[in-house]
Amino acid sequence: MAREDAENALNAMGEIARFIEEASRIIDKEEVSSFIDLLAEVYGDHRRKVLVMGAGRSGLVGKAFAMRLLHLGYNSYVLGDTIVPSVRRGDVVVAISGSGKTKLIVTAAEAAKQVGATVVAITTYPDSPLGKLADLVVKVPGRTKHSRLDDYFARQILGIHEPLAPLGTLFEDTALVFLDGVVYALMERLRVSEDEMRSRHANIEL
Repeated sequence: MAREDAENALNAMGEIARFIEEASRIIDKEEVSSFIDLLAEVYGDHRRKVLVMGAGRSGLVGKAFAMRLLHLGYNSYVLGDTIVPSVRRGDVVVAISGSGKTKLIVTAAEAAKQVGATVVAITTYPDSPLGKLADLVVKVPGRTKHSRLDDYFARQILGIHEPLAPLGTLFEDTALVFLDGVVYALMERLRVSEDEMRSRHANIEL
């Protein structure tokens, strides 16, 4: 039984990796370029902030991204932290939601739009409420916990069965790796070395 468990875990790992590899080929390059251009424009102007937000596991992905932005030298924050300052015109808000329907995130994005911030949606569904209000959408494929039929095509292409990646796992894993790729692209664009990033890493940790 233990061996079967191990095989199930490693098989799932391989399937998820193949899904992410396929996603890297189908995510729209123009959307990615626009996202990187926007972040590059904010860089170095500490009057402008990048606020990252997501709920649940998407929120954990957002925290990982915001941390790397901080290491790059951005004035970055995560929605929900007690030290988040007010969002203003010229700031960038990165909203992560596979379904694009998460009420907390949609409401927060609407508030950001009202004060003139630029909203970027990282979502599987560009026609969702979040996608429709965003200034820029990056469509990241993945099965979300809200969808059973909409992701059928992706599952058929990759041969992934539902138990292999429960709830929003495929979106969250893909979004995490995608955003890590964006960080690398920004390192190259902005000529930020790993040593510079390391110098900004927390030196007091729990």
